[in-house]
Amino acid sequence: MTDVDEVLTRVHHEEWARVVATLARRFGDLDIAEETAAEAFATAVERWPADGVPPNPGGWLTTTAHRKAVDRIRREARRTEKHREALMLADTPEPVGADEPAGAVEDDRLRLVFTCCHPALAVPAQVALTLRMVGGLTVPEIARAFLVEESTLGRRITRAKAKIKTAGIPYRVPSREDLPARVTGVLAVLYLIFNEGYLASDPARPAVRGDLTTEAVRLARLVHGLLPEDGEAAGLLALMLLIEARRPARVSASGELVALGEQDRGAWDRRLIAEGHALVRARLATGQAPGRYQVLAAINAVHTDAPDVRDTDWSQVLALYDQLVRLDPSPIVRLNRAVAVAELDGPQVALAQLDGLPLDGYHPFHATRADLLRRLGRSAESRAAYDRAIALAGNTAEKAYLVRRRAQSAGG
Repeated sequence: MTDVDEVLTRVHHEEWARVVATLARRFGDLDIAEETAAEAFATAVERWPADGVPPNPGGWLTTTAHRKAVDRIRREARRTEKHREALMLADTPEPVGADEPAGAVEDDRLRLVFTCCHPALAVPAQVALTLRMVGGLTVPEIARAFLVEESTLGRRITRAKAKIKTAGIPYRVPSREDLPARVTGVLAVLYLIFNEGYLASDPARPAVRGDLTTEAVRLARLVHGLLPEDGEAAGLLALMLLIEARRPARVSASGELVALGEQDRGAWDRRLIAEGHALVRARLATGQAPGRYQVLAAINAVHTDAPDVRDTDWSQVLALYDQLVRLDPSPIVRLNRAVAVAELDGPQVALAQLDGLPLDGYHPFHATRADLLRRLGRSAESRAAYDRAIALAGNTAEKAYLVRRRAQSAGG
């Protein structure tokens, strides 16, 4: 890869959302914004190797895309009212990136995020639109990530953009009273993207999708940077960073998933851990009651603070899970809490707490039961639980881990 290629790749990651957001605000049309932004990047690919990288790549791309958008409106709406609008646009000063205040650009990006995650759109459409318009991923990339046919994914994005246009969904940050609910939806979409990368659902794909986790972290940084006072935006970013830091140790050389207690902690990314811990401490210092993502981040901070799994402060982990249960009394949270209970009060107490949880179709439930039964010496029951977990698991790396654990249970 040449130096220019590297610059183009970096600029695409850094500037795509800015360019699309600026165009969407100026022209009020996501199709025009997306397509002319893509054309501007294609022009850069052609010209920058010969002409050199401009001093302000983002401003150059925005100006180029703006010109292309005006030309497109002229072509498609000649001798119509839109043609006159295009002429008026052409007479206004063109965007030149460097002259635009950073706050305005950042605000445009925030508007774009909230538009893509509008509650009027179905959640799958929000995910796809966010990855395409804000993340700059291609339709094939998104389709592969979420096991959807490209044509289906393309139609999903097209319908979402059409709904935004026909329903008159405003391209703006929600009002103060609507903001908390809308931020919750945005963060949920980013968490869905991250989770698909954390453990891919496609058995034909690698167990961990670093491309998706990296993109989710990048988008979470964007939202946190735009809403620095929002505790849950900070909490989600901290949570992602602390989980992402463990990615180098999560899959063995043989392709088997490695459980947290067995991971090589020396392979963890200490830079990400330090950043995640700093975010957690900053939120604690505010004295404000934490939300769900902040508590999850705090739990992961305890795990990543321990030099060895034997050093884990399970009392603190359990106290945090007790706090989380009050915020989210879901069966999955109770399942995870039981893991901490097992470390403090023993597997028998934890096993009793799993009874009655409606999680028969959830393979981590059976994997947890299997491990607790193994520790109690109930090998036959443990193997049966492992069989159920293996049958439900979709990821080959996770299956490999469970098969090995089952064999150990049989041997024990």
